Amino acid sequence: MATIEKFEELEVYKLSMELCTEIYKLTNTDKFSKDFGLKDQIRRCSVSVPSNISEGYERDGKNQFLYFLQIAKGSCGELRTQLKIAYNLDYLDEKQYETLNEKCISTSKQIKGFIKYLKTYKGK
Repeated sequence: MATIEKFEELEVYKLSMELCTEIYKLTNTDKFSKDFGLKDQIRRCSVSVPSNISEGYERDGKNQFLYFLQIAKGSCGELRTQLKIAYNLDYLDEKQYETLNEKCISTSKQIKGFIKYLKTYKGK
């Protein structure tokens, strides 16, 4: 991690930003237009992932970073639930759901791996 100078360089951050952007584009469709509650919730949990990664990175020390990474990972789980609800309500077709759900799982796994790495990392 010593070569990373800013959170924008983290692969996990980049992946979470892609996921968040896809969620925002998806929720701009007509199917979500009248469901303000779900639209807001799915957007908030999607934006929480990269936001917590960046906030944790900017905090003072490894323990703070780990804490915010755990929140980001939790938000991935929440996002998967919101996606399932949207799918059950026919706001998403099966392909959209499967693609986004897999991206959530992939992002969550990457965060988990990063957490594991940081726990063994001897730096600050």
